[in-house]
Amino acid sequence: MDDVARAAGVSRALVSLVMRESPQVSPHRRGRVLAAASELGYRPNAMARGLASRRTNTIGVLLNDLHNPFFAEIAAGIEQVASSADYRVILSTGGRRPARERAMVSALLEHRPDGLILVSPRMASGEIQAVAAETPLVLVGRHVRGGALDVVMNDELRGARLVIEHLTCMGHRRIVHVDGGRGAGAAARKAAYGRAMREAGLREHMAVVPGDFTEEAGVRAAERMLGWSELPTAVFAANDLAAAGLLDRLEVAGVRIPGDVSIIGYDNTFLAALHHMSLSTVNQPRPEIGRLALELLLERVDGRRDAHVRLIAPTLVKRSTCGPAPVP
Repeated sequence: MDDVARAAGVSRALVSLVMRESPQVSPHRRGRVLAAASELGYRPNAMARGLASRRTNTIGVLLNDLHNPFFAEIAAGIEQVASSADYRVILSTGGRRPARERAMVSALLEHRPDGLILVSPRMASGEIQAVAAETPLVLVGRHVRGGALDVVMNDELRGARLVIEHLTCMGHRRIVHVDGGRGAGAAARKAAYGRAMREAGLREHMAVVPGDFTEEAGVRAAERMLGWSELPTAVFAANDLAAAGLLDRLEVAGVRIPGDVSIIGYDNTFLAALHHMSLSTVNQPRPEIGRLALELLLERVDGRRDAHVRLIAPTLVKRSTCGPAPVP
């Protein structure tokens, strides 16, 4: 800034006003400063400016897995609010590995963000609470017991009820759940499936196939079911990626979808709407989740101390992978 001030023949304070886009500077002097800055290749140092103001106008976001479009669509919602609030977003991914998540959170904190959003992290609860003690934090897709944290969660029980009610109305009874393994929210989704099945009077038909939030897990689950003496008439997959793996492997084996087996996913990512897939699924409003998470975080940054939990109501999207239960 000293170099720009000398080149423009103005004070350093005036350069600072121009870089902060202050309306107190005349157009003529603003033009001189910007011309000098352009000639010298000057860019404002956001980190130094943040050290002086105690704000960096930067938010760190840790996503669980960039391979899953669900997380990218949440990030889009965060970016939308950040842009309107004049915040920059630094994105990182944990790759579904707690050790990498810890490393990436440390890397994000090195940039001195005003706060962090952790989207479906797999880190231990104590580690998350330790981060929250260091900086404002919002959790998405996971609840941590005993921590006074801001959380944006999907209503898993409502989502599972929508699935089971839809399938039972079409005559399905043997409904299997392919779970999300150790993924954030997977245990709650599995528990919601069990409760919805019991409420429907289908306790004896409950079955859970171990899985994960990946296509490979869906393929493995399909191969396991193909080895059974009798296929289920419907499968409720933990997410759209697992449902895609199921769909592909079962169709390769000659199973008709939905003639023999109906499939419902979860998330309603763009993949589910692709014409060749046309996957029935539970919609979580991903951009809305991202927007809400950042709004909560900015409230924290501005001084709010009480914890808020936002429960998002999912909806069912009916497409081509669900149909009436086959007649025995």
